[in-house]
Amino acid sequence: MSEALYHAALVERARTAFGKGRLPDADSSATVDNPLCGDRVTLDLKIVDGKIAAIGHDVRGCLLCEASAATIAEFLRGKSGAEIDAIGNAAKRLMKEGQTDPHWACLEIFTPVHNAKSRRDCVLLPFEALKRAASTAF
Repeated sequence: MSEALYHAALVERARTAFGKGRLPDADSSATVDNPLCGDRVTLDLKIVDGKIAAIGHDVRGCLLCEASAATIAEFLRGKSGAEIDAIGNAAKRLMKEGQTDPHWACLEIFTPVHNAKSRRDCVLLPFEALKRAASTAF
């Protein structure tokens, strides 16, 4: 299962670490922890004209958590608060039900994680940080 879970595209997404690092001029930030595994994600948002202009993140966690944060940073620039809710819901459906959303194809690399119940929260933790940061930014 490990090989399928940590496939090349997912490892590459984590390795590129798009958006890695804190934003010094963030409009909103949130930090969330997973006390079960010790993962911690801090996510920063810069908002301009009601849209995300920049996303930064600091992840102390596993490869799945890093890949998830990088996905958020890479694919949500220019998106609105409603789109943040939509991708968060799509990520939850993918993890809990295995249901993909063609509008959010960037999440498809996480499909194998659906079968690893103990690892789902690793993918969802950055989305929880995003939700919390967005709640004070929009």
